[in-house]
Amino acid sequence: MNPLDPHSLLAAFGPLGVAVVLFAETGLLIGFFLPGDSLLFTAGLLCATTSGAALHLSLPWVLLAAAAGAVLGAQTGYLIGRRVGPTLLDRPDRPRLHAATARAREALERYGVGKAVLLARFIPLVRTVLNPLAGAVGVPARTFAVWQVGGGLLWALGVPIAGYLLGSQIPNIDTYLLPIIAIIVVLSLIPVARELLRARRDSKDPVP
Repeated sequence: MNPLDPHSLLAAFGPLGVAVVLFAETGLLIGFFLPGDSLLFTAGLLCATTSGAALHLSLPWVLLAAAAGAVLGAQTGYLIGRRVGPTLLDRPDRPRLHAATARAREALERYGVGKAVLLARFIPLVRTVLNPLAGAVGVPARTFAVWQVGGGLLWALGVPIAGYLLGSQIPNIDTYLLPIIAIIVVLSLIPVARELLRARRDSKDPVP
């Protein structure tokens, strides 16, 4: 079983794998490398295969697992950040963490809590980091919960449904899984590349 291969994860664990991966990716910093977007889309595609295919998933179970993993993971990340975040931020030997916190505050101030939390769901790495940082910087618990649930359901349900609808239109969709997954991975990395370029550009700008 390859944890970076959506098809391998789904073949080994089915919908349960969706819940576990989304929980780890959105709630635990160690899950930043897991394939959230491609896993959701691939799960939706496999729900559109025939029952006699090599791998077929149930759409209701996939949606339930995805929603549970995304919502519970984000809330866990927030609680972890609220409990241990201030302690970590007070340590002078963590300059990168201080910088990340500053960027989180900037995003929250620029977009507002709701928009920042919602948009983070669709950006790999950012959806892993923002939840604990939101707890660490003191975002109100009720406000965070409302927006993370809304954004989490939009992401966790919307992506597999999109995969299911695409799979329903293409016969034998399972034969095209590899190129489709590759495209999804590339598209999901575009926001990360833009953020890295922006951070690099900002670091070169003179400080007034």
